[in-house]
Amino acid sequence: MGALPRHQAIVDQLPRLQLGEMLVGRGRITPKQLSDALEHQGHMGHRRLLGETLVELGFVTDHDVMAAVADSYGIPFARDIARIADPRCLEVLKRDYLLEHLVLPLFLVRDVLTVAVAEPANLYLFEELVRRTGKRIQIVATTACEIRAALDAYVPAANVFVINEIMGDVDEAAFNIIEREVAEIEDLRAVAGHSPVVKTVNWLLWNAVHEAASDIHIEPGDRRLRVRFRIDGRLFEKVDPPWQMGAAIASRIKIMAGLDISERRQPQDGDIHVMLEGRPIDLRVSTMPSRHGEKVVVRIIDSRASLVPLERLGMSEAILERWTSVISRPNGIALVTGPTGSGKSTTLYSVLAQLNTADRNISTVEDPIEATIAGLNQFQVNEKAGFSFTSALRAMLRQDPDVLMIGEIRDKDTATTAVQAALTGHLVFSTLHTNDSISAITRLINLGIDAYLVAAVVRGVLAQRLVRAICPHCREQFEPDTHVRQEVEASAGAVAVFERGAGCARCRASGFSGRLGVFELLVPEENFIAAVSRGASLQDLYEAARAAGHVAMRVDGLAKVRDRRTTFEEVVLATAS
Repeated sequence: MGALPRHQAIVDQLPRLQLGEMLVGRGRITPKQLSDALEHQGHMGHRRLLGETLVELGFVTDHDVMAAVADSYGIPFARDIARIADPRCLEVLKRDYLLEHLVLPLFLVRDVLTVAVAEPANLYLFEELVRRTGKRIQIVATTACEIRAALDAYVPAANVFVINEIMGDVDEAAFNIIEREVAEIEDLRAVAGHSPVVKTVNWLLWNAVHEAASDIHIEPGDRRLRVRFRIDGRLFEKVDPPWQMGAAIASRIKIMAGLDISERRQPQDGDIHVMLEGRPIDLRVSTMPSRHGEKVVVRIIDSRASLVPLERLGMSEAILERWTSVISRPNGIALVTGPTGSGKSTTLYSVLAQLNTADRNISTVEDPIEATIAGLNQFQVNEKAGFSFTSALRAMLRQDPDVLMIGEIRDKDTATTAVQAALTGHLVFSTLHTNDSISAITRLINLGIDAYLVAAVVRGVLAQRLVRAICPHCREQFEPDTHVRQEVEASAGAVAVFERGAGCARCRASGFSGRLGVFELLVPEENFIAAVSRGASLQDLYEAARAAGHVAMRVDGLAKVRDRRTTFEEVVLATAS
């Protein structure tokens, strides 16, 4: 046994070229940058290596330096080692040794153990690895930062522990990760070994989906790690893992999302695809550096939760009837408006599911695709590849569509293309970020669409918010303040009984369980269309809509208070301007 012959002689064959010359030759730095770095190094009294100086000055990255060093020794350079490491190989050496010498066993093939090292010139380290492992050793080079991050993710420090009772209810066999580059589904336990960090992350994801959370917030603080779930639009503290686990949990999630675990100074975004009890769940990951470590937010996109029948969204019979008429039109534009998190995508998916018949060609362009519906042609925006909303929409128009859905109208080009599609006989659905339905008209005009074109193509605008529903397990009757009763009855008619949630274990003592929509629907009629065409002000449009019987969103919300579906406070909070 021993190190492979090729690597036994590495140190004897020191690089013929100096590091600076190699980086210049590889096009990583310019001769001027090399000169500046050498001058800076001289001022530092050679207390830093040239590679460290180049990185400090921002001329290169750690990866650039190590790739050049690896090339000079004739050994491979490896990135993203945490994604290729076999967790079972990590058990051959103790964590303290791995961290002290900055080495990471990657995988074992035919009695040859491949090990990532941060010091490829250390011959004594090779010999010690052979002695300690009893294997032949194959060396690859990587950065010290990658090794530390991988160790944090897979082999936590000895003083880190996990509260065992939080694992008790999790059926790990039902929770699988879909590898990004392969078709088969691999068990998370096989991917990650027995790391308590991995089990903690799995539990958080599993539990968040089962509690119908929309987001997980992992927030490092001063000697505290807080984990919160957003459920029904509100954040609840779920668990406080040991604060030492913060970096490890963040690294594990980044590994799953295909992010660079060695980069902790810049925000990153990625995605994870999992199967939970036989159904796909998409997770959108966002990381942000903070004072005490990386904050991680995981958005949970459950396709099952996104597909709600139109009649179950919470629309009143009058609004549902008029909205059904709008979406049944053969052409034009129908918009859904509201802030982020107001349920716009769910409404559009409900519409498309209702229109999805064998005689219609329905195509969507989305960012991201939040639910997959059989029978629809769904396309994911890829800005880096030049596949934007506008370019995708133009391409879809050559695909003989009947119905088009654009995830969001963000700019003039997208708005113009949507209007052209509507004018040429297509039915177009999309979203806008406006406070109410009437503001959507002026928003299109502000994007650069001529007022007469807006008047010609807009068939309806549905504005919406989400409010929390009273928990059915702890609802109780009560008498509200006089002004509350007066306001509700002035809008919605007499109220015999007011109800609220007292708070119970099933609703986390909040008094609410689930959410429903509050809506207002603008269906332009003749006088309103004429006002839009002549470029009327927003105030004039409000007056024209009211004259035609337009009902504001708060009125719909107060009707739901009367019907004991939600509370006055929820409606006021959701509909405040």
